Amino acid sequence: MIKCTKRLAIKSKRNLESVKILVVGNGGREHAIVWTLLQSPQVTQVLCVPGNGGTATMERCQNLSFRVDDFAGIARFAEVNGVSLVVVGPELPLSLGIVDYLQNRNIPVFGPTRAGAQIESSKTWAKAIMEEAGVPTPKSATFTDLTTARAYIEQQGAPIVVKADGLASGKGVIVAETLLDALTAVELLFAQNYEKLLIEEFLVGQELSVLAITDGKTIRSLLPAQDHKRIGDGDTGANTGGMGAYAPAPLGTPALMTRIQNEVLEPTLVKLKQKGIDYRGVLYAGLMISPTGDLKVLEFNCRFGDPETQAILPLLATPLVELLMACTEQRLAALPPIEWKSAVSTCVTIAAQGYPANYERGKVIAGLDAANTEGTTVFHAGTQLTQNRVVTDGGRVLGVTSTAPDFATAIERAYQGVRLITFEGMYYRQDIGQKAL
Repeated sequence: MIKCTKRLAIKSKRNLESVKILVVGNGGREHAIVWTLLQSPQVTQVLCVPGNGGTATMERCQNLSFRVDDFAGIARFAEVNGVSLVVVGPELPLSLGIVDYLQNRNIPVFGPTRAGAQIESSKTWAKAIMEEAGVPTPKSATFTDLTTARAYIEQQGAPIVVKADGLASGKGVIVAETLLDALTAVELLFAQNYEKLLIEEFLVGQELSVLAITDGKTIRSLLPAQDHKRIGDGDTGANTGGMGAYAPAPLGTPALMTRIQNEVLEPTLVKLKQKGIDYRGVLYAGLMISPTGDLKVLEFNCRFGDPETQAILPLLATPLVELLMACTEQRLAALPPIEWKSAVSTCVTIAAQGYPANYERGKVIAGLDAANTEGTTVFHAGTQLTQNRVVTDGGRVLGVTSTAPDFATAIERAYQGVRLITFEGMYYRQDIGQKAL
Protein backbone atom coordinates (compact mmCIF):
# COMPACT_ATOMS: atom_id res chain seq x y z
CA MET A 1 0.00 0.00 0.00
CA ILE A 2 1.21 3.54 -0.74
CA LYS A 3 2.35 5.34 2.41
CA CYS A 4 1.58 9.00 3.01
CA THR A 5 4.24 11.32 1.62
CA LYS A 6 4.44 15.05 1.12
CA ARG A 7 2.00 15.89 -1.64
CA LEU A 8 2.21 18.37 -4.48
CA ALA A 9 -0.49 21.02 -4.38
CA ILE A 10 -2.67 21.09 -7.48
CA LYS A 11 -4.64 24.29 -7.93
CA SER A 12 -8.23 24.05 -9.01
CA LYS A 13 -9.78 26.35 -11.56
CA ARG A 14 -12.03 27.34 -8.64
CA ASN A 15 -10.90 28.67 -5.29
CA LEU A 16 -10.27 25.66 -3.04
CA GLU A 17 -9.67 27.81 0.04
CA SER A 18 -13.38 28.05 0.80
CA VAL A 19 -15.62 25.35 -0.61
CA LYS A 20 -19.30 24.64 0.03
CA ILE A 21 -20.48 21.22 -1.21
CA LEU A 22 -23.98 19.78 -1.59
CA VAL A 23 -24.27 15.98 -1.32
CA VAL A 24 -27.40 14.30 -2.69
CA GLY A 25 -28.53 11.16 -0.83
CA ASN A 26 -29.37 9.85 2.62
CA GLY A 27 -27.51 6.55 3.04
CA GLY A 28 -24.32 5.26 4.63
CA ARG A 29 -22.42 6.03 1.45
CA GLU A 30 -23.43 9.69 1.63
CA HIS A 31 -22.59 9.95 5.33
CA ALA A 32 -19.11 8.56 4.54
CA ILE A 33 -18.68 11.05 1.68
CA VAL A 34 -19.71 13.95 3.94
CA TRP A 35 -17.43 12.73 6.77
CA THR A 36 -14.47 12.49 4.38
CA LEU A 37 -15.09 15.87 2.74
CA LEU A 38 -15.19 17.55 6.14
CA GLN A 39 -11.67 16.27 6.86
CA SER A 40 -10.46 18.93 4.39
CA PRO A 41 -10.05 22.37 6.04
CA GLN A 42 -10.97 24.12 2.77
CA VAL A 43 -14.47 22.59 2.93
CA THR A 44 -16.37 25.13 4.99
CA GLN A 45 -19.78 23.47 4.85
CA VAL A 46 -21.52 20.37 3.48
CA LEU A 47 -25.25 20.36 2.76
CA CYS A 48 -27.16 17.08 2.49
CA VAL A 49 -30.29 16.39 0.45
CA PRO A 50 -32.00 14.99 2.44
CA GLY A 51 -29.31 13.48 4.71
CA ASN A 52 -29.95 11.23 7.72
CA GLY A 53 -29.64 11.13 11.49
CA GLY A 54 -25.86 11.02 11.28
CA THR A 55 -25.37 13.99 8.98
CA ALA A 56 -27.95 15.94 11.04
CA THR A 57 -25.60 15.95 14.05
CA MET A 58 -22.28 16.77 12.32
CA GLU A 59 -20.56 20.12 12.68
CA ARG A 60 -20.43 22.19 9.46
CA CYS A 61 -23.16 19.98 7.98
CA GLN A 62 -26.81 20.79 7.39
CA ASN A 63 -29.64 18.58 6.14
CA LEU A 64 -32.03 20.04 3.57
CA SER A 65 -35.60 18.81 3.11
CA PHE A 66 -35.55 18.47 -0.69
CA ARG A 67 -36.30 15.16 -2.39
CA VAL A 68 -33.43 13.67 -4.40
CA ASP A 69 -35.53 14.08 -7.57
CA ASP A 70 -36.38 17.76 -6.91
CA PHE A 71 -33.84 18.95 -9.45
CA ALA A 72 -35.26 22.48 -9.66
CA GLY A 73 -35.17 22.95 -5.89
CA ILE A 74 -31.63 21.60 -5.61
CA ALA A 75 -30.44 23.81 -8.47
CA ARG A 76 -32.05 26.96 -7.04
CA PHE A 77 -30.52 26.33 -3.63
CA ALA A 78 -27.08 25.71 -5.12
CA GLU A 79 -27.23 28.91 -7.15
CA VAL A 80 -28.49 31.13 -4.33
CA ASN A 81 -26.13 29.74 -1.70
CA GLY A 82 -22.91 29.66 -3.70
CA VAL A 83 -22.43 25.89 -3.76
CA SER A 84 -19.06 25.02 -5.31
CA LEU A 85 -19.87 21.42 -6.20
CA VAL A 86 -22.79 18.98 -6.11
CA VAL A 87 -21.93 15.34 -5.42
CA VAL A 88 -24.64 12.82 -6.34
CA GLY A 89 -24.60 9.63 -4.26
CA PRO A 90 -27.53 7.37 -5.29
CA GLU A 91 -28.19 5.79 -8.66
CA LEU A 92 -31.83 6.94 -8.88
CA PRO A 93 -31.29 10.68 -9.43
CA LEU A 94 -28.36 9.89 -11.75
CA SER A 95 -30.59 7.66 -13.87
CA LEU A 96 -33.27 10.38 -13.92
CA GLY A 97 -30.81 12.96 -15.28
CA ILE A 98 -29.89 15.19 -12.34
CA VAL A 99 -26.41 15.76 -13.79
CA ASP A 100 -27.82 16.88 -17.15
CA TYR A 101 -30.18 19.29 -15.36
CA LEU A 102 -27.47 20.84 -13.19
CA GLN A 103 -24.96 21.06 -16.02
CA ASN A 104 -27.53 22.96 -18.09
CA ARG A 105 -27.64 25.49 -15.22
CA ASN A 106 -23.80 25.67 -15.15
CA ILE A 107 -23.67 24.08 -11.69
CA PRO A 108 -20.55 21.90 -11.21
CA VAL A 109 -21.60 18.33 -10.44
CA PHE A 110 -19.80 15.04 -9.82
CA GLY A 111 -21.57 12.10 -11.45
CA PRO A 112 -22.38 10.74 -14.91
CA THR A 113 -25.13 12.06 -17.16
CA ARG A 114 -28.34 10.14 -17.73
CA ALA A 115 -26.80 8.50 -20.80
CA GLY A 116 -23.80 7.33 -18.78
CA ALA A 117 -25.94 6.16 -15.86
CA GLN A 118 -27.50 3.56 -18.17
CA ILE A 119 -24.48 1.44 -17.31
CA GLU A 120 -26.31 0.71 -14.05
CA SER A 121 -29.94 1.43 -14.87
CA SER A 122 -29.98 -1.10 -17.73
CA LYS A 123 -28.09 -4.35 -17.33
CA THR A 124 -28.71 -5.23 -20.97
CA TRP A 125 -27.25 -1.88 -22.12
CA ALA A 126 -24.22 -2.44 -19.88
CA LYS A 127 -23.80 -5.98 -21.21
CA ALA A 128 -23.79 -4.63 -24.77
CA ILE A 129 -21.12 -2.07 -23.83
CA MET A 130 -18.96 -4.82 -22.33
CA GLU A 131 -19.31 -7.08 -25.35
CA GLU A 132 -18.52 -4.24 -27.79
CA ALA A 133 -15.50 -3.19 -25.70
CA GLY A 134 -14.19 -6.73 -25.35
CA VAL A 135 -14.56 -6.69 -21.57
CA PRO A 136 -14.74 -10.24 -20.14
CA THR A 137 -18.25 -10.93 -18.83
CA PRO A 138 -20.42 -14.02 -18.21
CA LYS A 139 -22.48 -15.49 -21.05
CA SER A 140 -26.08 -14.25 -20.90
CA ALA A 141 -29.34 -13.79 -22.76
CA THR A 142 -32.08 -11.14 -22.52
CA PHE A 143 -35.81 -11.88 -22.31
CA THR A 144 -38.99 -9.83 -22.43
CA ASP A 145 -41.54 -12.60 -21.84
CA LEU A 146 -41.98 -15.41 -19.37
CA THR A 147 -42.40 -18.27 -21.84
CA THR A 148 -39.07 -17.88 -23.65
CA ALA A 149 -37.25 -17.15 -20.38
CA ARG A 150 -38.57 -20.38 -18.86
CA ALA A 151 -37.59 -22.35 -21.96
CA TYR A 152 -34.05 -20.95 -21.85
CA ILE A 153 -33.64 -21.82 -18.17
CA GLU A 154 -34.88 -25.37 -18.73
CA GLN A 155 -32.36 -25.71 -21.54
CA GLN A 156 -29.43 -24.25 -19.56
CA GLY A 157 -30.15 -25.86 -16.19
CA ALA A 158 -29.09 -24.67 -12.75
CA PRO A 159 -27.38 -23.04 -10.94
CA ILE A 160 -28.06 -19.91 -12.95
CA VAL A 161 -28.40 -16.18 -12.27
CA VAL A 162 -31.53 -14.12 -12.95
CA LYS A 163 -31.19 -10.31 -13.06
CA ALA A 164 -33.79 -7.57 -13.32
CA ASP A 165 -33.02 -5.05 -16.06
CA GLY A 166 -33.44 -1.91 -13.98
CA LEU A 167 -32.64 -0.31 -10.65
CA ALA A 168 -33.38 -2.58 -7.70
CA SER A 169 -31.30 -1.16 -4.82
CA GLY A 170 -28.86 -4.06 -5.03
CA LYS A 171 -31.62 -6.64 -4.64
CA GLY A 172 -32.53 -7.35 -8.27
CA VAL A 173 -30.18 -10.33 -8.64
CA ILE A 174 -31.30 -13.85 -7.77
CA VAL A 175 -28.74 -16.65 -7.71
CA ALA A 176 -30.90 -19.72 -8.36
CA GLU A 177 -29.40 -22.95 -7.05
CA THR A 178 -32.10 -25.18 -8.55
CA LEU A 179 -34.25 -25.20 -11.69
CA LEU A 180 -37.36 -24.53 -9.59
CA ASP A 181 -35.66 -21.53 -7.94
CA ALA A 182 -34.78 -20.12 -11.35
CA LEU A 183 -38.28 -20.54 -12.78
CA THR A 184 -39.74 -18.96 -9.65
CA ALA A 185 -37.29 -16.07 -9.94
CA VAL A 186 -38.32 -15.11 -13.49
CA GLU A 187 -41.99 -15.27 -12.51
CA LEU A 188 -41.32 -13.08 -9.48
CA LEU A 189 -39.34 -10.42 -11.36
CA PHE A 190 -41.77 -10.22 -14.28
CA ALA A 191 -44.59 -9.90 -11.73
CA GLN A 192 -42.71 -6.88 -10.30
CA ASN A 193 -43.17 -5.19 -13.70
CA TYR A 194 -39.60 -5.42 -14.94
CA GLU A 195 -39.85 -5.33 -18.74
CA LYS A 196 -36.58 -7.20 -19.34
CA LEU A 197 -34.65 -9.90 -17.54
CA LEU A 198 -31.04 -10.90 -18.03
CA ILE A 199 -30.34 -14.58 -17.46
CA GLU A 200 -26.66 -15.24 -16.91
CA GLU A 201 -24.33 -18.18 -16.42
CA PHE A 202 -23.37 -18.98 -12.82
CA LEU A 203 -19.70 -18.45 -11.99
CA VAL A 204 -17.60 -19.87 -9.17
CA GLY A 205 -15.11 -17.66 -7.36
CA GLN A 206 -14.85 -14.57 -5.16
CA GLU A 207 -16.44 -11.22 -5.91
CA LEU A 208 -14.33 -8.07 -5.96
CA SER A 209 -15.50 -4.45 -6.04
CA VAL A 210 -13.30 -2.00 -7.92
CA LEU A 211 -14.45 1.61 -7.75
CA ALA A 212 -12.73 4.03 -10.10
CA ILE A 213 -13.02 7.78 -10.57
CA THR A 214 -12.89 9.33 -14.02
CA ASP A 215 -13.08 12.72 -15.68
CA GLY A 216 -14.09 11.17 -19.01
CA LYS A 217 -10.50 11.05 -20.24
CA THR A 218 -8.46 9.53 -17.40
CA ILE A 219 -9.61 6.77 -15.05
CA ARG A 220 -8.02 5.85 -11.71
CA SER A 221 -9.07 3.00 -9.46
CA LEU A 222 -9.52 3.30 -5.71
CA LEU A 223 -8.58 0.51 -3.29
CA PRO A 224 -10.19 -2.86 -4.10
CA ALA A 225 -12.89 -3.96 -1.66
CA GLN A 226 -15.01 -7.02 -0.96
CA ASP A 227 -18.70 -6.73 -0.18
CA HIS A 228 -20.87 -9.32 1.62
CA LYS A 229 -24.14 -9.34 -0.33
CA ARG A 230 -26.00 -12.23 1.30
CA ILE A 231 -28.03 -11.67 4.45
CA GLY A 232 -26.66 -14.68 6.37
CA ASP A 233 -23.31 -15.84 7.69
CA GLY A 234 -21.32 -17.96 5.28
CA ASP A 235 -22.86 -16.08 2.32
CA THR A 236 -26.27 -17.69 2.72
CA GLY A 237 -29.79 -16.38 2.24
CA ALA A 238 -31.20 -13.57 0.12
CA ASN A 239 -29.19 -10.91 -1.66
CA THR A 240 -29.10 -7.51 0.03
CA GLY A 241 -27.62 -4.12 -0.72
CA GLY A 242 -24.55 -5.25 1.24
CA MET A 243 -24.02 -6.45 4.82
CA GLY A 244 -20.44 -5.29 5.22
CA ALA A 245 -17.17 -4.74 3.41
CA TYR A 246 -13.42 -4.56 3.89
CA ALA A 247 -10.54 -2.87 2.08
CA PRO A 248 -8.06 -3.21 0.57
CA ALA A 249 -9.15 -6.73 -0.36
CA PRO A 250 -6.08 -9.03 -0.54
CA LEU A 251 -7.72 -10.64 -3.58
CA GLY A 252 -7.04 -7.41 -5.49
CA THR A 253 -3.31 -7.92 -5.94
CA PRO A 254 -1.26 -5.30 -7.82
CA ALA A 255 -1.05 -7.66 -10.81
CA LEU A 256 -4.82 -8.21 -10.84
CA MET A 257 -5.52 -4.47 -10.47
CA THR A 258 -3.28 -3.79 -13.48
CA ARG A 259 -5.29 -6.32 -15.50
CA ILE A 260 -8.56 -4.73 -14.39
CA GLN A 261 -7.27 -1.31 -15.43
CA ASN A 262 -6.19 -2.58 -18.85
CA GLU A 263 -8.93 -5.13 -19.58
CA VAL A 264 -11.96 -3.51 -17.93
CA LEU A 265 -11.73 0.16 -16.96
CA GLU A 266 -9.82 1.60 -19.92
CA PRO A 267 -11.75 -0.27 -22.67
CA THR A 268 -15.09 0.65 -21.08
CA LEU A 269 -14.20 4.33 -20.88
CA VAL A 270 -13.05 4.27 -24.52
CA LYS A 271 -16.32 2.67 -25.61
CA LEU A 272 -18.36 5.24 -23.67
CA LYS A 273 -16.44 8.06 -25.41
CA GLN A 274 -17.04 6.40 -28.79
CA LYS A 275 -20.76 6.54 -28.02
CA GLY A 276 -20.49 10.27 -27.36
CA ILE A 277 -20.86 9.92 -23.58
CA ASP A 278 -18.77 12.31 -21.45
CA TYR A 279 -18.61 10.14 -18.34
CA ARG A 280 -17.42 12.02 -15.23
CA GLY A 281 -17.89 10.34 -11.87
CA VAL A 282 -17.50 6.85 -10.46
CA LEU A 283 -17.33 3.75 -12.62
CA TYR A 284 -17.74 0.78 -10.28
CA ALA A 285 -17.00 -2.70 -11.59
CA GLY A 286 -18.34 -5.72 -9.73
CA LEU A 287 -16.14 -8.65 -10.75
CA MET A 288 -15.94 -12.39 -10.20
CA ILE A 289 -12.42 -13.74 -9.78
CA SER A 290 -12.18 -17.50 -10.41
CA PRO A 291 -9.96 -19.83 -8.36
CA THR A 292 -7.54 -19.86 -11.31
CA GLY A 293 -7.41 -16.05 -11.51
CA ASP A 294 -9.74 -15.45 -14.46
CA LEU A 295 -11.79 -12.27 -14.16
CA LYS A 296 -15.24 -11.43 -15.46
CA VAL A 297 -17.37 -8.34 -14.90
CA LEU A 298 -20.74 -9.18 -13.35
CA GLU A 299 -22.07 -5.63 -13.43
CA PHE A 300 -21.20 -1.96 -13.56
CA ASN A 301 -22.54 0.73 -11.23
CA CYS A 302 -22.52 4.45 -11.91
CA ARG A 303 -21.81 5.66 -8.35
CA PHE A 304 -19.87 4.97 -5.17
CA GLY A 305 -20.67 1.55 -3.74
CA ASP A 306 -22.49 1.00 -0.47
CA PRO A 307 -21.04 -0.31 1.89
CA GLU A 308 -17.69 -0.33 0.03
CA THR A 309 -17.43 3.46 0.31
CA GLN A 310 -17.64 3.23 4.10
CA ALA A 311 -14.60 0.91 4.04
CA ILE A 312 -12.56 2.72 1.37
CA LEU A 313 -12.84 6.42 2.20
CA PRO A 314 -11.50 6.20 5.79
CA LEU A 315 -8.23 4.97 4.21
CA LEU A 316 -7.94 7.88 1.76
CA ALA A 317 -5.05 10.30 2.37
CA THR A 318 -5.53 12.51 -0.70
CA PRO A 319 -8.27 15.10 0.03
CA LEU A 320 -11.48 13.81 -1.51
CA VAL A 321 -12.54 17.30 -2.55
CA GLU A 322 -9.48 17.56 -4.82
CA LEU A 323 -10.29 14.28 -6.55
CA LEU A 324 -13.95 15.15 -7.12
CA MET A 325 -13.22 18.61 -8.47
CA ALA A 326 -10.47 17.27 -10.72
CA CYS A 327 -13.01 14.89 -12.26
CA THR A 328 -15.61 17.59 -12.85
CA GLU A 329 -12.97 19.89 -14.38
CA GLN A 330 -11.32 17.16 -16.51
CA ARG A 331 -7.84 17.53 -15.00
CA LEU A 332 -7.50 14.18 -13.26
CA ALA A 333 -4.36 13.35 -15.26
CA ALA A 334 -2.60 16.38 -13.73
CA LEU A 335 -3.02 15.12 -10.16
CA PRO A 336 -0.28 13.06 -8.47
CA PRO A 337 -1.09 9.41 -7.66
CA ILE A 338 -3.87 8.89 -5.13
CA GLU A 339 -2.38 8.36 -1.67
CA TRP A 340 -3.65 5.97 0.98
CA LYS A 341 -3.07 5.52 4.69
CA SER A 342 -0.97 2.54 5.83
CA ALA A 343 -3.98 0.74 7.30
CA VAL A 344 -6.86 -1.59 6.48
CA SER A 345 -10.55 -1.28 7.29
CA THR A 346 -13.64 -3.34 8.04
CA CYS A 347 -17.26 -2.13 7.89
CA VAL A 348 -20.06 -4.15 9.54
CA THR A 349 -23.63 -3.30 8.55
CA ILE A 350 -26.33 -3.36 11.21
CA ALA A 351 -29.76 -4.02 9.70
CA ALA A 352 -33.35 -3.94 10.86
CA GLN A 353 -35.11 -7.22 11.63
CA GLY A 354 -36.76 -8.55 8.48
CA TYR A 355 -34.41 -6.86 5.99
CA PRO A 356 -34.19 -7.31 2.97
CA ALA A 357 -37.93 -8.00 3.09
CA ASN A 358 -40.35 -6.15 5.39
CA TYR A 359 -39.04 -4.32 8.46
CA GLU A 360 -40.26 -1.76 10.98
CA ARG A 361 -39.02 1.80 11.41
CA GLY A 362 -38.87 4.17 14.37
CA LYS A 363 -36.81 2.02 16.77
CA VAL A 364 -34.73 4.15 19.14
CA ILE A 365 -30.97 3.57 18.76
CA ALA A 366 -28.69 3.65 21.82
CA GLY A 367 -24.91 3.45 22.21
CA LEU A 368 -23.86 5.54 19.20
CA ASP A 369 -21.55 7.85 21.15
CA ALA A 370 -19.88 4.91 22.90
CA ALA A 371 -19.26 3.14 19.60
CA ASN A 372 -17.69 6.21 17.94
CA THR A 373 -14.14 5.97 19.24
CA GLU A 374 -10.69 6.65 17.81
CA GLY A 375 -10.26 4.34 14.83
CA THR A 376 -13.98 3.46 14.72
CA THR A 377 -16.68 5.51 12.99
CA VAL A 378 -20.40 4.77 12.89
CA PHE A 379 -21.83 5.74 9.51
CA HIS A 380 -25.61 6.23 9.49
CA ALA A 381 -27.64 4.70 6.67
CA GLY A 382 -31.32 4.24 7.50
CA THR A 383 -31.65 6.66 10.43
CA GLN A 384 -33.50 9.84 11.28
CA LEU A 385 -33.11 12.44 14.02
CA THR A 386 -36.50 12.87 15.72
CA GLN A 387 -37.01 14.91 18.90
CA ASN A 388 -33.27 14.72 19.66
CA ARG A 389 -33.32 10.93 19.34
CA VAL A 390 -31.84 8.88 16.53
CA VAL A 391 -34.30 6.24 15.30
CA THR A 392 -34.23 3.57 12.59
CA ASP A 393 -35.58 4.64 9.20
CA GLY A 394 -34.49 1.95 6.75
CA GLY A 395 -33.44 -1.65 6.20
CA ARG A 396 -29.72 -1.12 6.53
CA VAL A 397 -29.47 1.13 9.56
CA LEU A 398 -25.79 1.66 10.42
CA GLY A 399 -22.30 0.77 9.21
CA VAL A 400 -19.60 0.46 11.86
CA THR A 401 -16.17 0.98 10.27
CA SER A 402 -12.84 0.42 12.01
CA THR A 403 -9.33 1.00 10.69
CA ALA A 404 -6.22 -0.73 12.02
CA PRO A 405 -2.77 -1.89 10.92
CA ASP A 406 -4.12 -5.39 10.19
CA PHE A 407 -7.43 -7.09 9.43
CA ALA A 408 -7.62 -9.12 12.65
CA THR A 409 -7.51 -5.90 14.69
CA ALA A 410 -9.86 -3.99 12.36
CA ILE A 411 -12.45 -6.78 12.51
CA GLU A 412 -12.21 -7.02 16.30
CA ARG A 413 -12.59 -3.26 16.73
CA ALA A 414 -15.56 -3.08 14.36
CA TYR A 415 -17.44 -5.78 16.25
CA GLN A 416 -16.58 -4.13 19.57
CA GLY A 417 -18.32 -1.05 18.23
CA VAL A 418 -21.27 -3.05 16.96
CA ARG A 419 -21.82 -4.64 20.38
CA LEU A 420 -22.06 -1.22 22.02
CA ILE A 421 -25.07 -0.30 19.86
CA THR A 422 -28.60 -1.47 20.60
CA PHE A 423 -32.04 -1.12 19.08
CA GLU A 424 -35.02 -3.46 18.97
CA GLY A 425 -34.60 -6.20 16.37
CA MET A 426 -31.07 -5.24 15.23
CA TYR A 427 -29.31 -7.84 13.10
CA TYR A 428 -25.78 -8.19 11.71
CA ARG A 429 -23.59 -10.86 10.22
CA GLN A 430 -20.92 -12.34 12.45
CA ASP A 431 -18.35 -13.12 9.75
CA ILE A 432 -17.58 -9.84 7.97
CA GLY A 433 -13.97 -9.69 6.83
CA GLN A 434 -13.09 -13.31 7.55
CA LYS A 435 -12.00 -13.90 3.94
CA ALA A 436 -9.30 -11.27 4.45
CA LEU A 437 -7.72 -13.46 7.12
